[in-house]
Amino acid sequence: MPYKAISDLPDSVREHVPKHAQEIYKEAFNSAWAEYADKGVRRGDESREEAAHKVAWSAVKKKYSKGVDGNWHAE
Repeated sequence: MPYKAISDLPDSVREHVPKHAQEIYKEAFNSAWAEYADKGVRRGDESREEAAHKVAWSAVKKKYSKGVDGNWHAE
């Protein structure tokens, strides 16, 4: 299910990731959701949602890293 707004993101994202990173997450998730609609393009038995979350976290990790405080910070 694509996210319409960052307020719809999972708690783990909203509570620990800066707003800009939340926007990156949302856009990457929504893009991957569309791209991986066909099970044949996904790896193994992962669901469409699992694939989209992996892509979204990967996009966030390009500009942010998780600190010792458990929150994500710009690099």
